[in-house]
Amino acid sequence: MHSHQINNIINMKATPQQTAYTLLRITMGVNLLAHGLVRFPKLNGFRDWMVDFFKDTPFPTALVSGWATVLPFVEFGIGLLLIIGVFTYRTSIAGALLIIILLFGSCMTEQWEWAGMQMIYALIFVILISQIEYNKWTIQKYFK
Repeated sequence: MHSHQINNIINMKATPQQTAYTLLRITMGVNLLAHGLVRFPKLNGFRDWMVDFFKDTPFPTALVSGWATVLPFVEFGIGLLLIIGVFTYRTSIAGALLIIILLFGSCMTEQWEWAGMQMIYALIFVILISQIEYNKWTIQKYFK
């Protein structure tokens, strides 16, 4: 075995914190990717449901319709980037901003259970952002 191969094996080791971070990042990524993925084939129905659901809020129908059209793609994109570990810091900030928007919508429709779950998502993004130094296993390191 050559010394560079040995170094590659040694560098694959990770601390428990790095392993935990990677698993949390991938788990959140799978969650968001799946949210988007399952909505792609039923995008029109999802959009119609959201427009109807938000009809008694101050949000204009065009805004809700546009958001419902874009949301699955945003969820999918953030999820994919988290899974593969590309731009994790910025992607996590984007994810946190997404949750803030969703949380506001949940509160405007008095969906307090949804809001509670979104607060958990927010905490996960706080961890991903504040503990970014543990982000070891990513594909992005191969692009440097």
